[in-house]
Amino acid sequence: MSIKCLIIDDEPLAINVIKNFLVNFKNFELLGTCPDAVEGFNFLSKHEVDVIFLDINMPKISGLDFLKSLNKPPMIVITTAYREYAVESFELDVVDYLVKPFALQRFMKTVNRIESRLEEKNINRTEPTNSAETERPHVFFKVDKKMIKVYLDEILYIESLKDYIRIKTFDQSLINHNNLVSVAELLPADEFVRIHRSYIIAIKKVKVIDGNQVEVGDKLLPIGRNYQKDIKDLLLGT
Repeated sequence: MSIKCLIIDDEPLAINVIKNFLVNFKNFELLGTCPDAVEGFNFLSKHEVDVIFLDINMPKISGLDFLKSLNKPPMIVITTAYREYAVESFELDVVDYLVKPFALQRFMKTVNRIESRLEEKNINRTEPTNSAETERPHVFFKVDKKMIKVYLDEILYIESLKDYIRIKTFDQSLINHNNLVSVAELLPADEFVRIHRSYIIAIKKVKVIDGNQVEVGDKLLPIGRNYQKDIKDLLLGT
């Protein structure tokens, strides 16, 4: 299903950044761009939109005042150079708050939030369905200039390779330009844990605990000295 997007921003450079990011995600369709909230309001009167990438500091009407004026707003992602409006924005139930300038890596987190919010809305609009029929939780990783969807329940572990990471699944080994600190923010903390400066593992995929090592998939991974007590307590449930 195509996710229809609108950008409302008075900065052409900011618009181009979002446009260039969106082309990486095939299920996102950019319907248009507007330089201010008034044009955005008129656009919404003629088009159905799933998500708006909305600047705050614009001529005529601010982005937040525009948002407050909408009776049934679509999903909103704030894109602004100002951090101080974050609390007010989240009180208005925005999906995400992006502080300019933001990188593709951070934008990927926004994409995941949009898809999760849309899935929740679709589930609430329909009769309860078998969980196998709903979209499984996932994240996107950029691999060889492509955005690859990786389902969380298929990840075994993630390994640091200096400026890159390796995402190891049941049947794939994907290399992504990233670091463990950043990728940890994309993963649910109750399902993944860092065990070493070089490894994050899927908790449920641990098969064996052997001293200061854990077996995940077909590989023994070390537990770092600073992680040993907390990790063993977590894995052993003590």
